[in-house]
Amino acid sequence: MKYKALNPELFQLNRRRFIREMKPHTIAIFNANDLMPRSGDQFFPFRQNAGLFYLSGIDQEETMLVLYPDCPKENCRELLLIKRTNEHIAVWDGHKYTKEEARAASGISKVLFLDEAEALLHELILLSEGICLNINENDRFSSPVETRDQRYAASLRQRYPAHSLYRAQPILKKLQMIKSPYEVEILQHCADVTGLAFRRVMEFVKPGVWEYEVEAEIIHEFIRNRCTGHAYMPIVASGKNACVLHYVENTQQCQDGELLLLDFGCDYANYAADMTRTIPVNGTFTKRQRAVYNAVHRVLEEAKAMLVPGNTLDEYNWEVGKIMTSELIGLGLLSRDAVEKQDPEKPLYKKYFMHGTSHHLGLDVHDLGLRYEPFRAGMVFTCEPGIYIPEENMGVRLENDILITDEIPHDLFAQVPIDAEEIEELMHAGVLG
Repeated sequence: MKYKALNPELFQLNRRRFIREMKPHTIAIFNANDLMPRSGDQFFPFRQNAGLFYLSGIDQEETMLVLYPDCPKENCRELLLIKRTNEHIAVWDGHKYTKEEARAASGISKVLFLDEAEALLHELILLSEGICLNINENDRFSSPVETRDQRYAASLRQRYPAHSLYRAQPILKKLQMIKSPYEVEILQHCADVTGLAFRRVMEFVKPGVWEYEVEAEIIHEFIRNRCTGHAYMPIVASGKNACVLHYVENTQQCQDGELLLLDFGCDYANYAADMTRTIPVNGTFTKRQRAVYNAVHRVLEEAKAMLVPGNTLDEYNWEVGKIMTSELIGLGLLSRDAVEKQDPEKPLYKKYFMHGTSHHLGLDVHDLGLRYEPFRAGMVFTCEPGIYIPEENMGVRLENDILITDEIPHDLFAQVPIDAEEIEELMHAGVLG
């Protein structure tokens, strides 16, 4: 891994929190993600299962984590199983964890190779009264690809038909949406590196550059700061492209007079940043561009102030919608009369701001969380209002990552330029100066 080793106390804390939520006398088993084939002899870059990483810190394929807090064999209450390496693997694929390295990374004392643990795992399952499994339960996405956890669950049902199966995801969602101080530190680092990339982009952008050249500047800054890469496919969208919410082709030339929407974030130690900025390609906003930009910025600031304990996503989005409606009226995009007559179930602001304002952030860009739970201190949300006007070839979105605290919200991107005037000054002080 490019990133520096994380403090194993993070994973020890996470395991203690998870174990407290387990049903008595059950065993929890977590699998690493599969290596996904890219071609006949290559794999896509490996991405660890978020649940397994959250509880172990092990960033390697063919890994299993076993938690059995009530196990009568005291030295088997935490068990880490890793792949056995050999000279062939070392030559062709590189170094893999030794048992000692896995202990150091995870804080788990009992580490075995997978090929020597089958009998022990069978015994532990038989000693237990139920098995807790980590099956993906994203309520907005259902993957057609069968995971290692799903295959393992199917084999357990066949082999142990009398055992009850329990779900790990409700526990993980409850835990992962509250970030520990260790995680906040990592997320702040992600934000800082992403901010460095944005400053690099501001120095680089001028009329005539291509969107993919801007993308190259971003990944350059990420890699040189020991990030794995992008936390998600970056959006580098000039002109009308900014009105395509998931535009990732990044193939157009940036023209004088256009705006450039940049939505990107680094992946560091499997944690994500998620930032959006919109800048003028020539370094100067037109009067209309500035008006739209400042409207979005005002919505961001008002929305951010509502990310406080006790609010819910539904209440929050409803209030943000009212704020956005007022701004759209001020911009002449909506009429007050039409708004007064609108169907409350189909608010008119959705024509220009069609996505949600916030989502959980952490080990994934759209991190695990319980959607209908009230906000609590320790949650980290994005805050990303936008206005998209295809008929004006313009889209503006601004996004920062916000830590909810018992006091005022803490903006992880507070030091990254966002005011229109500051962006113009910095761009003109760079290559445009």
